[in-house]
Amino acid sequence: MMARYPDILPASRILHLERSEPKMGMLDNAAKALITPVKLRLTVLQRRHLGKMVQEIIVRHATLTTLSDEALSERVSTLRCELLQQGMQDPLVIDAFALIREAAQRTLGMAHFDTQLLAGLAILRGMVIEMETGEGKTLSATLPAATAALAGVPVHVITVNDYLAERDASIMAPLYRWLGLSIGHITHDIEHGKRPEIYDCDVVYCTNTELAFDYLKDRIALSNAVRPLHLHAETLQGKRNRSHQLLLRGLHFAIVDEADSVLIDESRTPLVISGGDNSTDNGEERMMRQALALAQQLKKVLHFTVDRGEAKIELTEQGKLTVAEIARDYGATWSSPVRQLELARQALSALYLFQLDKHYLIRDNKIQIIDEHTGRVMEGRSWERGLHQLIEIKEGCEVTRARETRARMSYQRFFRRYRHLGGMTGTVKEVSHELLSVYAVPTMVVPSRRASRRINQGTRIFATAEEKWQAVCDRVKTLHESGRPVLIGVHSVASSEHLNEKLNEIGLLHRVLNAKNDSEEAAIVATAGGPGCITIATSMAGRGTDIKLADGVNELGGLHVILTERFEAARIDRQLAGRCARQGDAGSFEALLSMEDYLLERWSGPLTACARSRLLVAPGLRQLLSRWAMQRAQRQQEKVHRKVRRDVCKMDDKMGEILAFSGVTE
Repeated sequence: MMARYPDILPASRILHLERSEPKMGMLDNAAKALITPVKLRLTVLQRRHLGKMVQEIIVRHATLTTLSDEALSERVSTLRCELLQQGMQDPLVIDAFALIREAAQRTLGMAHFDTQLLAGLAILRGMVIEMETGEGKTLSATLPAATAALAGVPVHVITVNDYLAERDASIMAPLYRWLGLSIGHITHDIEHGKRPEIYDCDVVYCTNTELAFDYLKDRIALSNAVRPLHLHAETLQGKRNRSHQLLLRGLHFAIVDEADSVLIDESRTPLVISGGDNSTDNGEERMMRQALALAQQLKKVLHFTVDRGEAKIELTEQGKLTVAEIARDYGATWSSPVRQLELARQALSALYLFQLDKHYLIRDNKIQIIDEHTGRVMEGRSWERGLHQLIEIKEGCEVTRARETRARMSYQRFFRRYRHLGGMTGTVKEVSHELLSVYAVPTMVVPSRRASRRINQGTRIFATAEEKWQAVCDRVKTLHESGRPVLIGVHSVASSEHLNEKLNEIGLLHRVLNAKNDSEEAAIVATAGGPGCITIATSMAGRGTDIKLADGVNELGGLHVILTERFEAARIDRQLAGRCARQGDAGSFEALLSMEDYLLERWSGPLTACARSRLLVAPGLRQLLSRWAMQRAQRQQEKVHRKVRRDVCKMDDKMGEILAFSGVTE
């Protein structure tokens, strides 16, 4: 079989076990490209085998339902010893899944369905599974997580934000504790000194960013002593072992929730830890202010061009000459032509590519970055190479000092170091080839337990943004009068605030969920399924958010979702639409878009211009051309993102080779 169970190896901070990355040559890469499609097809055989195991688990579970709690607990203790002695084998895994299923029924009031058993087996064997939204991925994850933990393998259940990590850990805690396992969760507000104790738990729920940065902090603490022998030698010499400074016990088994978001979307941005003094450097600040003043004198087209599709600024030949001419008056720090052009590009990027309430917000007179994937504030994060300071000056905020990079790593390299990797999501088909080629993780689609009642009410595309927002308001008013709850998905904080004003004008009560009020997330989600409730949300509500319908709402047609913009990938649109009609409930969704939407601004072309024309194109044909233009823009954006991910991975590998000469790998 292609996939396998996790290895049972000792877990300690001295060993800090992880997978070593093999050195890949040109022939290795060519062979990998040929074998990848074959491996994808082999998952069909794997699925048949797992299907037989599911039937055996169901039979085994039937024998456990009559046992007392004490007898069942004894079975768990016996199984734990067997797993530690013999390792994970099919008969023991079947026993474990049956026991966990019965324990879930007794502690949570929920027994795993057949499809969840199949999903759990696939994850335990190192696959990423696709399950329809609302099919119970959170409960499915307890099967591989608890089985591996019973076998002594430390498990990290990784998700996309603090809210989901804390929520899932608290909901599933009674099950793990009944099985005799310890459980913890890591969120941004957990102090550094408390983290080692939490990472010592059998199962830890955490976010990808917190976990990856904790790993980088460990690499900084280890410095060159990355091998266990180095740490043992320090102990023999009577030195204080650096393992006491480490947070993690190694990278053993990761179960990645929303795997396409974490392993694909997030991997466009490398992980960077910076250090140094935060106090302002007057010379540096003066140089940044000069750069911004210079950029404000440059004219679009004549001096520079803006490529919104690839989010970059290019200076023209005239622009380069003008920059050099202005820089003559700025002193010795501007003497280098390379530095002149770099500062000019960064300043232009701050002015024209980064927008308030879309890419960042201002809180307590500080710039806080908004994560484009989750819609949440990224606490303590900053942009590199002076960009953050330029935006601070642009917005009149307190200027912080640019800090030195101390450690850097891509998400691709980090997750490939796990000895065993599995995951789950509602949208994986489109990226299955990339997951296998980059992470060596096959994918499997798990069938839905029951037919979805989600109704697609189509797409309407308007000529202007104002027409679109008026149509959204009219549609929301109609749905509100019928008593149905409505979730309106918007692209940015600015869009949410604009729609907030429009709904206030027509007297419709509603709530807004965006990066500015993320502390109210749980309360807003809890009421979003009530009769006539109206919720405006950024992509914060796009993944993992489970909106429970109030009594009587299902009979009215359930939750209705309105998408007001296309996101950078069709997968993300599907995630937002998946907030309705969960777990067999009724629900519907539609898209109300405009030709002035952000995606078309970035990828306007002849087709877009033709679709915008009111004179040359008939109304029916205009709608068709608009849909084609929107689909083309989305495909172009996905293509650019694939290239960025590939470039980040290549750069990371190249940096690793360069740094290897000094004995430092990060």
